[in-house]
Amino acid sequence: MLIRYQSSKNQQFTDQLGSCQYRITEGSFIPYTHQSNTRMSNDLLSIPCVLMRGGTSKGPFFLASELPADTAERDRLLLEVMGSGHPLQIDGIGGGNALTSKVAIIDRSSHPDADVDYLFAQVRVEQQVVDTSPNCGNMLAAVGPYAIERGLVQAQDPQTEVRVHNVNTGKLIIATVETPGGNVVYRGDTRIAGAPGSASPVRLSFLDAAGARTGKLLPSGHAQETIDGVPVSLIDCAMPMMLVHAEDLGVRGDASPAELNADAAFMARLEALRIEAGARMGIADAGSKVIPKPVLLSAPQHGGQLQVRYFMPHQCHTALAITGAVGIATAAVTSGTLAHTLVGCLPLPGSITLEHPSGALEVGLSRSADDAPVIASVVRTARRLFEGRVFATSPAPARASATQARQWTSAA
Repeated sequence: MLIRYQSSKNQQFTDQLGSCQYRITEGSFIPYTHQSNTRMSNDLLSIPCVLMRGGTSKGPFFLASELPADTAERDRLLLEVMGSGHPLQIDGIGGGNALTSKVAIIDRSSHPDADVDYLFAQVRVEQQVVDTSPNCGNMLAAVGPYAIERGLVQAQDPQTEVRVHNVNTGKLIIATVETPGGNVVYRGDTRIAGAPGSASPVRLSFLDAAGARTGKLLPSGHAQETIDGVPVSLIDCAMPMMLVHAEDLGVRGDASPAELNADAAFMARLEALRIEAGARMGIADAGSKVIPKPVLLSAPQHGGQLQVRYFMPHQCHTALAITGAVGIATAAVTSGTLAHTLVGCLPLPGSITLEHPSGALEVGLSRSADDAPVIASVVRTARRLFEGRVFATSPAPARASATQARQWTSAA
């Protein structure tokens, strides 16, 4: 089959690469028809896939309807596609790191207030585990562009709001994508710490992220408590987290991720605290899950309001998870928490700048009314890296129908 390329000057190009048609707009390849589906290629299963960077993470994006209907089969397929079970994920497309072993599964939403459903899967690198309990805000930055380019959302001029229902948490996020002339653009002047170069901005607004997993902003009912003599704040906002002062664990607040990861005694103590925190938050068997996430807090050193070290949970993030930033920022305006104690009173509407190992991240904070939930917003960037097909040795499964896809994504 031929791919036809058409430039903005209506020049035609063809190539023997597949069965999709594209147009080129300002250097971007944008699909306007798509005939691909899951099929066998020789003795390998081949599945349509788009590899995208979202914020400081990257991973493959799939349509839910092009994956197996059975969740166990789906997870086995994702483990093989990513190459899990090897530290380098050498036999898959994962990058041997938690930040590059992520998967986004997208579907048309059955929710009247959303355009698309987004199910995030954290695929472990060395363990054969697919975890759909957390959300990922960095990958979320690429959901809007992907949904528009796959025809799930009609683009507007000059911006398009994509209403994203995060299946993992049941929460709604608005992604505002730059679409001048009705086309997604990736080039731009926005820079984010942890990703090289500049790109077009994507604004993410978390309308009510509190109680993302447990149903409560403060799952234990306390803004601050102690675990094994260590003061902690247990927060569930976008992501369940355990906040703790770095100095209370005997480490520097500005320690590098490599230093923290190499401190076996510290990491073991942090894990023990995390598991107990999970139990108090109502998260059963936290030791086998990636939630809650531990966060070290300390005084700022570079002009921000708070210095943080975020764990995923068994290694320190080289930057900061967006869901983590939303939760930390919300904690900072929640009276009595460790974050609030360090920061003091912040005006609303306003913002907080969080310092992390790669730089800083600003989170906008507002409320529609005094007793309304906090709305947190961040600016990220995204980029389309590759579109094609991934291959696996798994036998051809029964693909999920639209109804089945929504059923298993809703049950995540």
